[in-house]
Amino acid sequence: MHILILGGTTEARALAGLLHGRLRVTSSLAGRVASPRLPEGEVRIGGFGGVDGLVEWIGAHAVDAVIDATHPFAGRISFNAARAAATAHVPLLALRRPGWVPAEGDDWRPVASLDAAARALDGLGDRVFLTTGRMGLAAFADRPEWFLVRSVDAPAGPMPARTELLLDRGPFGLAGEREVLARHRIDVVVTKDSGGAATAPKLTAAREAGLPVVVVRRPPVPEGVPVAATAEAAAEWARTL
Repeated sequence: MHILILGGTTEARALAGLLHGRLRVTSSLAGRVASPRLPEGEVRIGGFGGVDGLVEWIGAHAVDAVIDATHPFAGRISFNAARAAATAHVPLLALRRPGWVPAEGDDWRPVASLDAAARALDGLGDRVFLTTGRMGLAAFADRPEWFLVRSVDAPAGPMPARTELLLDRGPFGLAGEREVLARHRIDVVVTKDSGGAATAPKLTAAREAGLPVVVVRRPPVPEGVPVAATAEAAAEWARTL
């Protein structure tokens, strides 16, 4: 049994570890991070060349099932995986960590896109903690606010004129997030609903400080694709094929 994991997330690495030694596992990473944390088992890095390329790879490497464990905001990859799996007639599972849920005292401003997040900043303050990653900064390029941009690797392309970069990789602790907000005198936080515990402490720190949080909603999983919420559940699905 050969399982192709479309990975790059904490859950994908955990899943590869659970399946390695029991099934043949190949993890595919997009290659957007310069020094990714590699999972156990076989690893390939780079794109497939769209749906047709993924279908060809599945056939050439005798893949029996695909698990889409990509980032919740990797919408294009997920839809390509759904089309490719249907074309190749192999089962597909989406592994998605649950999204965040607001707690009492949170001041969340849900929006549908990064462009909408940029527009939502009107009147929320001059100092923005932007934690949406290095992709998509162009949506904020024309904003007048000062931005603290946190990402794993340095971004490229258009970005706000008043920007300070904070290169760091999670998980992040609550004490550290409190310190970041206080030291940089942050007025508003912008984030994607990535879910999970690794980056959630910034939400608690923002709530404690009484700060608004602009939250970009995640795209839906392709219609008809079953979803597992944990690596353990995804591993059980793979073992019972």
